[in-house]
Amino acid sequence: MPRDRVQVIGQSPASPEAAWAVAGDFCGRWHPAIATMREERDDRGSLIRAFTVQGEDTLYRERLTWQSDSDRTLGYTHLQGIAGVDRYDARISIAASGSGCTIEWTATVEAPDPARLSAICEGTKAIFEAGIAALSAAHRAGKPGAARAMPASVPLANITVDTAPRLALTVTPQKGGPLCLFLHGIGGARGNWDAQLGAAGTVMRAAALDLRGYGGSALGPGQSTVEDYCADILRVREALGADRLVLVGLSYGSWIATSFAMRYPDMLAGLVLSGGCTGMSEAGRAERDAFRTSRQVPLDAGQTPADFAPAVVEVLAGPHASAQVRAQLLASMKAIPSGTYRDALSCFTNPPERFDFARLSMPVLMMTGEYDRLASPAEIRGVAGRILAESPRPDVRYETISDAGHVCNVEQPEAYNRVLLDFLERLPR
Repeated sequence: MPRDRVQVIGQSPASPEAAWAVAGDFCGRWHPAIATMREERDDRGSLIRAFTVQGEDTLYRERLTWQSDSDRTLGYTHLQGIAGVDRYDARISIAASGSGCTIEWTATVEAPDPARLSAICEGTKAIFEAGIAALSAAHRAGKPGAARAMPASVPLANITVDTAPRLALTVTPQKGGPLCLFLHGIGGARGNWDAQLGAAGTVMRAAALDLRGYGGSALGPGQSTVEDYCADILRVREALGADRLVLVGLSYGSWIATSFAMRYPDMLAGLVLSGGCTGMSEAGRAERDAFRTSRQVPLDAGQTPADFAPAVVEVLAGPHASAQVRAQLLASMKAIPSGTYRDALSCFTNPPERFDFARLSMPVLMMTGEYDRLASPAEIRGVAGRILAESPRPDVRYETISDAGHVCNVEQPEAYNRVLLDFLERLPR
């Protein structure tokens, strides 16, 4: 199939924030060629813009495939309107440059007729040039929008699922739509999600689970496996009467959430992965063994998680974490029984598979802290890019949570919740 690539780069005196306030509005009527514009949603809640251009009756439709406000990048794919095209994927990015910004707009185009391909690319280049010229005026008209106000939190309650092994949950009141289920990390507990539960519960029912052996949940009779965790998620779903799920994970919880998505993709309305995704699934045996051994050394020496919790917090917390945040992280780490910690380490370092991102057909949101030492922005951004490339219908958002370490939801709950609520609110109920 003949293919070509269009690339247009321009400079603007506008600040990158001001230019992005305009360009980042996927359904905004800011381009001079646009005559009419309306917002649509597909069956998954993915954003589609339907528009006409000046002097034409043709209806064009494009679906948002990638968004990152923190990176100021946006990607989309053509659905309808361009005659003779088989594929049309475009991306716009805005970066700081001197006293203004650099705007780059690219498109990859495939068409069976080389002459038609050339014509499409020529038209695309003209559209991109006109759009960049319009964005160059953003310093006069575009201003970053105010951060959204957070809704009042809903009440929380503690319950247990008593079928063996016992599972402890914090839940919000009954509400229609999917169940948003939060999964903590190896050093965490369900209480680390309280700020997110109160916010997510305004949109749909939400619950935070103590993983096996943590908090009020019991360990199973043998070594925990990924299949065990997936079975626990299914038990929670049944106990709370949910049809579909939105899984929200942090670190180890993100790995478990992705493992569930590999097995039950049609059961997920959305997937939110914070501070991790692949875990040890792509690490070699030597790396997995070294990871497990280094963390078992203090246990083998007779220490408990409470003994080495302060050192762990130094790794987890960002450089500007408050005393209150550090105390919360310390408390959750201290509370972990030694047996539970060993159990989780063994499960984490014996992954049963390498993830196939082509199975992720649901919208995916990925976040990580600016100062995350365990799952850096470069790593998580890279995984998000792989999901974009491999998913059959990509709908991926990536955000860096500013001034946060590994447990970014605890360090910066308002910033985390704003992104999370944007994601949850557009999912079908």
